[in-house]
Amino acid sequence: MFTPVRSRVRTAALALSAVAALAFGTTAMTATTGAAAAPAPAPAKQGPTSVAYVEVNNNSMRNVGKYTLADGGNVFDVAVIFAANINYDTGTKAAYLHFNENVQRVLDDAATEIRPLQQKGIKVVLSVLGNHQGAGFANFPTQQAAATFATQLSDTVAEYGLDGIDFDDEYAGYGTNGTGQPNDSSFVHLVTALRANMPDKIISLYNIGPAASRLSYGGVDVSSTFDYAWNPYYGTWQVPGMALPKSKLSPAAVEIGRTSQSTAADFARRTVSEGYGVYMTYNLDGADRSADVSAFTRQLYGSDAFYTP
Repeated sequence: MFTPVRSRVRTAALALSAVAALAFGTTAMTATTGAAAAPAPAPAKQGPTSVAYVEVNNNSMRNVGKYTLADGGNVFDVAVIFAANINYDTGTKAAYLHFNENVQRVLDDAATEIRPLQQKGIKVVLSVLGNHQGAGFANFPTQQAAATFATQLSDTVAEYGLDGIDFDDEYAGYGTNGTGQPNDSSFVHLVTALRANMPDKIISLYNIGPAASRLSYGGVDVSSTFDYAWNPYYGTWQVPGMALPKSKLSPAAVEIGRTSQSTAADFARRTVSEGYGVYMTYNLDGADRSADVSAFTRQLYGSDAFYTP
């Protein structure tokens, strides 16, 4: 049996073969840091898009930018802030976007945590995760409620100069606080509204939970709306079961430091040989992980990974 990807339960307090060409949009003006400097991307590379999730409760987003290839190109193309939460207000009976103190710190410190990555050509995406309060992406009671939450997401992307949103439908606790069970319309309404709000930004899917199996409703299928989708079970190879081209899918799921280097290398070989366009990793920390990272970069890009503290 697969082991769920998130190794620990979140509480309210603790609580994505394209590189720059597949990333979307320009960096917005932010309330806290002013206009972002124009990106100065590292040398373009050939091969799959590499994704790095960072647990910001314990680690800095800056770590993603510390890994380069032999030609100076970035190892990682997409950095994911893990994670904001979808919470539930029992008074208004509505879902709302919540940042714990560590996520808020990253957003407030965009000048040092986010902009340096973007200036290297790395896209920075905010992941949103359930928080055991009954609110999830699959149980909005009305289309308007879904649209309201979509606006909170797109407003956050604009305010902090982010490059998109990642959906991770875990730990919602559907039914808690009198909330509804997953319905077929909710996620379709949410994704449709979010794409309308931010047509040129990344929307990615951690392919897990009730929302991931509810991508079609009323003649509308939002599968093609996603820029990326990936396998959510670390240490395994599993093709996300949704209608996206291989270039947007990551069957590989690697937890850096825990998935063995031989497995990571095998997944990278398969990614290339089977024509998939994304390679997803989780839990990049502040240690020198160049040996673990090189295990897959040699197969993906023909180069070791070099770490600069």
